[in-house]
Amino acid sequence: MDSKIALDTMWTLMAAMLVFFMNLGFAMVESGFVRSKNCVNILSKNFIVFAVSSMGFLVLGWGLMYGDGSSLVGLRGLFFVSGADNSPATGEAYRGVYPALGWAGVPIWTKFFFQLVFCGTAATIVSGAVAERIKYKSFIVFTLLLTVLIYPVVGHWIWGGGWLAKLGMFDFAGSTVVHSVGGWAALAGVLVLGPRYGKYTDDGRIRPIPGHNLSLATMGCFVLWFGWFGFNPGSTMALDPAAIGHIAVTTNTSAAAATLSATLLTWLWLGKPELGMTLNGCLAGLVAITASCAFVGVGSALVIGALAGVLVVGAVVFFDRVRLDDPVGALSVHLANGIFGTLCVGLFAQDRIAGVATGDGLFFGGGGRLLGAQAVAVLAAAAYVFAAALAAWLLLKHTMGIRVALQEEIDGLDIGEHGNTAYPEFIIKK
Repeated sequence: MDSKIALDTMWTLMAAMLVFFMNLGFAMVESGFVRSKNCVNILSKNFIVFAVSSMGFLVLGWGLMYGDGSSLVGLRGLFFVSGADNSPATGEAYRGVYPALGWAGVPIWTKFFFQLVFCGTAATIVSGAVAERIKYKSFIVFTLLLTVLIYPVVGHWIWGGGWLAKLGMFDFAGSTVVHSVGGWAALAGVLVLGPRYGKYTDDGRIRPIPGHNLSLATMGCFVLWFGWFGFNPGSTMALDPAAIGHIAVTTNTSAAAATLSATLLTWLWLGKPELGMTLNGCLAGLVAITASCAFVGVGSALVIGALAGVLVVGAVVFFDRVRLDDPVGALSVHLANGIFGTLCVGLFAQDRIAGVATGDGLFFGGGGRLLGAQAVAVLAAAAYVFAAALAAWLLLKHTMGIRVALQEEIDGLDIGEHGNTAYPEFIIKK
């Protein structure tokens, strides 16, 4: 193995570990945004979701996503990452069973681990949207279905050499593959579950249910911001100095701009700079730049981020007004901005700005071809993921049930589902 492959492997594994570390960020953000009586439950879900994702992706998801096959799904190397790789690291002269990742020079298990942590991220997005009323066992089963049958299919279409890739659609680090997939699955879950008890009054008023620990949520957002420097630059799967530096700056610029625009908008709208909106603004900017971080200039990243911060505030208000109860704002961050970020490739892309031949977007003289491909991908992901997730949620609802009993919801899922609490010293014992 030559020194380039060794360095590329080290970089890719380090980036993957940063993405894995984002699980802590999600756990902190989500637990901070829910009530103290549900803290253990949300922490447990965020912890176990990666274990479930690891098993599902190892056994079948990876093969369906990257195995050689049709334009719809992988058909070779399906079980337990079986079959030959075709990267330069193996020295194999033939095509192998995972040709879609043949461009990456790192060994096959490095490729697998990097893609695994992305799969886990998509799964954990659902956790916050369905928080404070879902049965623990039902969430685990849905996570398995998502990582085995839903996420890999869209992943194959875009990253696995499927029909959207052939159409000319680009999604560098996963605004659609990761964030929109998680967002559509979460939307289906929210619709089937219904809102939390007491969230909406009979006369149509929205009753705020504040989270119990904004300190924890803020620290979690910092962890996610930090982890995104593995998420986006690491998607090169190669130690390309020019590309990873460019991607790091576009990523950070979008996050910063979105943080500021979301804060300013809520300040003007509500009269106060609301911290929760500031945090979700940052995450919205990160999600929105994820598809285009290697394809746009820094100036474009600033515009994308500023618009994402405005979009997330509007989306939070919209989802509340249509009575879609999302305790952590996952739909506004990941779904709304996953869609927006995907379309931004078609609007702001500049050909070969970081070495990738995308063609130019609409705002840079490229016409509507790229934007059209991006829009088709948005619609295709929406149709498949929402339909499949809705079917999965309904199946679970009518078999094992998905919502806890009303009294358990009132008392808190920590005691009902786990038999303990995150803050035992605050319980008054009679």
